[in-house]
Amino acid sequence: MTSPAQFIRQVKQEVAKITWPSRAEAMRGTVTVIVVSVMLAAFLLCVDLLFARVVGFVIGG
Repeated sequence: MTSPAQFIRQVKQEVAKITWPSRAEAMRGTVTVIVVSVMLAAFLLCVDLLFARVVGFVIGG
């Protein structure tokens, strides 16, 4: 069992090992996530509209 003080020291040691992304890398990642999210949303919108039309056609609406 580790003491709370030892645990905090271990956490600090592990955090020191982290390599944080640069601002440019973070921005590139953010833009990529936004673009992919918009593309996926557009694709799902098209699929939803297609299914709505097919279901409407099948049930005679």
